[in-house]
Amino acid sequence: MNLIVITRSRKTFNIRYGTAMVAMALVISVVMAASFFYLGTRYGSEQTVHDVSATYARAGDIWTQELLQQKQLIAESRDEAQKHLDSLAARLSSLQGHVMRLNALGSRLASMAKLDEIDFSVSQPPGMGGPAPADGQASLSVPDFLEAMDRLAREIEDRNDKLVAIESMLLNHNLQSETIPTGRPIEGGWISSLFGWRTDPITGRKELHEGMDFAARYGTRIHSVAAGIVTWSGRRSGYGNMVEIDHGNGYITRYAHNRENLVNVGEKVQKGTVIASLGSSGRSTGSHVHFEVLKDGKFVNPVKFIAANQ
Repeated sequence: MNLIVITRSRKTFNIRYGTAMVAMALVISVVMAASFFYLGTRYGSEQTVHDVSATYARAGDIWTQELLQQKQLIAESRDEAQKHLDSLAARLSSLQGHVMRLNALGSRLASMAKLDEIDFSVSQPPGMGGPAPADGQASLSVPDFLEAMDRLAREIEDRNDKLVAIESMLLNHNLQSETIPTGRPIEGGWISSLFGWRTDPITGRKELHEGMDFAARYGTRIHSVAAGIVTWSGRRSGYGNMVEIDHGNGYITRYAHNRENLVNVGEKVQKGTVIASLGSSGRSTGSHVHFEVLKDGKFVNPVKFIAANQ
């Protein structure tokens, strides 16, 4: 095979080469092409790995920042939830205190009003119920729950104020009932003389009897028919040994002809307190207690106060 080479000076050269040289040239060309391809591929792979690594590195930084932000958000959410929980716990504790006070107040009112345990019992929850709702029930949201707790707290405060007012009224009523004379000054015995005009058992003349006489066995215990303060304990003309008690609200009771007085002036007595023993001292024909009731300084018939306790 001839290869003609023409130069710029128009000179020509003939190069002869055989088949072996052509094959060698082809082999060299293929090897060089393969080498270039290999080197290009390797360079491309290395560059790709580098780019991927760089991308991963940048992505890792982004993910790290994202994780830090998520952790911070979670921490803030946890702190916020803890604050809400602390607030709920404080409100719950306050409500529990109010409920305990209402329970105690309710028990006192039930006892004062003599309510039956079936009618009022703070130890058992009130009966409630009803058919199951047809529609599904939704859970309360936090704002709804907080609003419900606030509303309950206001209702508890309102009920507490009302119960305190009722307690005060009952206390006043009980105090009045304890200080208003009711009942008999002795247990047993019999009424030997009524209030009003009668024949005097000693002189036989007509007289106004300003009390009631209760006859009984000598030494029978005499007790106060209401709470009050002892304003007299000693002998008085015609009455013999007498005890006088001021009950307030204008009421005074007297217990006369006693064998012995058992209380002193200034002493506070309760309804039913034993104040003397029955006798026949003073102007008397036999063992009995002369019982008088005065209202605003005027004698009144004790029979209505005795009947009030029947």
